[in-house]
Amino acid sequence: MLYVSTRGGGEKLLSSEAIIKGLSDDGGLYVPEHFPQITLDVINLLAAKPYSQRAAYILGVYLGDFTPEELESQTDAAYNSGGFAVPEVAPLRKVSDDTFFLELWHGPTSAFKDMALQILPRLLTSSLRKTNESKEVCILVATSGDTGKAALEGFRDVPGTRVMVFYPRDGVSDVQKLQMTSQQGSNVNVVAVEGNFDDAQNGVKEIFTDEFLKEWAREKGFFLSSANSINWGRLVPQIAYYVSAYCDLLNSKEIQLGDKIDFCVPTGNFGNILAAYYALRMGLPINRLILASNQNDVLSDFINTGVYDRNRQFYTTVSPSMDILISSNLERLLFELSGKNGEIVSGLMSELSKNGRYELSSDMRDALANIFSAGRCSEEETLECIAKAFKEQDYLIDTHTAVAYNVLQKYRDGNNQQQPCVVVSTASPYKFSESVLIALGQETIGNGADLIDSLFNFSKSPVPMPLSGIRNAVPRFEKSVAVADMQAAVREFLQS
Repeated sequence: MLYVSTRGGGEKLLSSEAIIKGLSDDGGLYVPEHFPQITLDVINLLAAKPYSQRAAYILGVYLGDFTPEELESQTDAAYNSGGFAVPEVAPLRKVSDDTFFLELWHGPTSAFKDMALQILPRLLTSSLRKTNESKEVCILVATSGDTGKAALEGFRDVPGTRVMVFYPRDGVSDVQKLQMTSQQGSNVNVVAVEGNFDDAQNGVKEIFTDEFLKEWAREKGFFLSSANSINWGRLVPQIAYYVSAYCDLLNSKEIQLGDKIDFCVPTGNFGNILAAYYALRMGLPINRLILASNQNDVLSDFINTGVYDRNRQFYTTVSPSMDILISSNLERLLFELSGKNGEIVSGLMSELSKNGRYELSSDMRDALANIFSAGRCSEEETLECIAKAFKEQDYLIDTHTAVAYNVLQKYRDGNNQQQPCVVVSTASPYKFSESVLIALGQETIGNGADLIDSLFNFSKSPVPMPLSGIRNAVPRFEKSVAVADMQAAVREFLQS
């Protein structure tokens, strides 16, 4: 399996080379030349295996220069070493006859990013050995809340690595901020950006394409890479949990082998639902992929109209990890919709850069509509959905999961559709205790730790262990920079 840039430039790379590099020199994202296929017989065999072995198989069909033994060892270490609180790793919770929640938040940071960022450091260090890379890698991360903590935790004190996280100063929850700024480890750094997530993400992308800065880093003994889902090594592990969810539905006899199901996914940067699309292209029996947007509805508008237009008001919402107007991973989907035409993708990305918008051709728009549906959830609807799920199903959900659940309900009402659907639950409700308490009509007095206690006292839903001790967390990192000063912050970090 070789990897190419979505923009058609550069050479074809092995998976280890693509993981190390992160972003192509032409600014494109690395994608596999073709989709490996997974048969129903293989799905049936995987259903009998634990999550780590399911993940090892999926990784193996994409990462051709890794041996099966390597991947089984790495997935075992990532998912079975105590970092995940439940043996299923990514359990399914049934809330009605046709609705299931895929809980992806039982890892060390209580968010779905753990599913990939517990394995990525292992894939990256193996890739460094395979390519005989002697320089130290500096991982740069832009985060809207969850990726940052998961990357910091995953790469903490990993030999030969440093990790630097940029987050929007006023665009994450108090718990998310404290999780990041209190991070332990000798090789980590956290910096707030005076702007929103798109500003932080654009700043990191500019760093990756700045040849002068990259050469300076090389002279200092470093090379730059990413732990955002623009890195293929971050995205490919996410495919596994869609396959695993299907396997678990088989095991519980909720479906028969070959039955098609839907997935409803809350997303802002398009990486999570893109992994579901890749699973579909591999042959996983999926009927529809339902994309859920919050008030920042650039993606749901795109799915419904074929026009991507970031020229709109940016909202700070109760689901901050989705507060994004520039969805990087969408470029990978454009590559597939265009028939793997890098020239078309480059043109669309150029239009986006110049005008803040682009429009798909009719063929690409039709291909999009054949697979995706989409909807938007307002702030009021988000809170109402949390209250309704708790009252009617005795199930506590976070704000991002509520966006997806609300969009699914509206999709079903509009399509008279009762197909089995898996709602992707991306974070523990305790990461957003204040908003969840407001939704439940409770007082919100105190700081993040106090609010966690208040939510537990009201709901009696167990608090994830990583969050139960956050009261004692002491911030280590308090630096804030303008977007224009992000490069200077990287230089300072690499000289420390």
